[in-house]
Amino acid sequence: MPLIRKIGVLTSGGDAPGMNAAVRAVVRRGISLGAEVVGVRRGYAGLIAGDFMELTVSSVGDIIHRGGTFLQTARSDHFLTEEGQQEALASARAAGIDGLVVIGGDGSFRGALQLTRMGLPSVGIPATIDNDIDGTDRTIGFDTAVNTCLDAIRKIRDTATSHERTFVLEVMGRDSGWIALAAGLAGGAESILLPERPLPMDEVVTRLKRGVERGKRHTLIIVAEGAGSGFEVGREIREKTGYDTRVMVLGHIQRGGSPTALDAMLASRMGAKAAEVLMEGRGGLFIGVKNEELVTAPLEQVLGRRKDIPDELVDLAEILAI
Repeated sequence: MPLIRKIGVLTSGGDAPGMNAAVRAVVRRGISLGAEVVGVRRGYAGLIAGDFMELTVSSVGDIIHRGGTFLQTARSDHFLTEEGQQEALASARAAGIDGLVVIGGDGSFRGALQLTRMGLPSVGIPATIDNDIDGTDRTIGFDTAVNTCLDAIRKIRDTATSHERTFVLEVMGRDSGWIALAAGLAGGAESILLPERPLPMDEVVTRLKRGVERGKRHTLIIVAEGAGSGFEVGREIREKTGYDTRVMVLGHIQRGGSPTALDAMLASRMGAKAAEVLMEGRGGLFIGVKNEELVTAPLEQVLGRRKDIPDELVDLAEILAI
């Protein structure tokens, strides 16, 4: 069991609300266990460049409520090469880093596993608004992103009702429909288009017309970006129905904002657990949550495995939208 005296922590990939809360927990739990903690700026690119900063109990004060990541994040093509990985390891060794906490998604976890195999124990914390990492019920940032979408849905519904319009709302989710499904179900959308479960446009139009015939004054359609362009969906609806249809793309507003209580708590729990696991000398693991209990599992078990969309939730959304 390697002796851990100094822990490094980095955020990688797309930013997610709650990353700062996770960093704060890693730092304070690590220090409480007798370790020094070093922050790595700009993800794996910063690890290669040796862009480090000492983190103390005070330096992570007043960040739990902040969105984004104060350590910043960047993608590094160089780190994907063997040469880049060797440079990152050498940089960590030169700084005296004995273990690393990586906060991010699937791509970030691949780097954590590789560094572990090279002799630097690394632990992954799942932080992505897409909620698409297998092995955990929720990822950090997902709840906040869904609530951002839900807030938009409720505001759009007000103006849609006032003008008797159809609105198409495009949300993030290039490969995963979790945000669209959760926001659409909670917001009462009439149709939800997901990359995992395509919905024919004829069916969307049929539902829309059925609602109008029943006296509905508005219609809301949620589209995950991976299921198609919101503007194309809106154009098709106009052509096939003649209804007044507007399109809104939420875009990167879904990534920002203070984390919800659920995300801040989850990030704090996962960050503290990651520090504990590293201090035990264990690496090559990720921290997840199952039935509200924290779990650890080998990174190999989750890499490349996208979490499925439950059919029961899709079916429920369709039933409740009749």
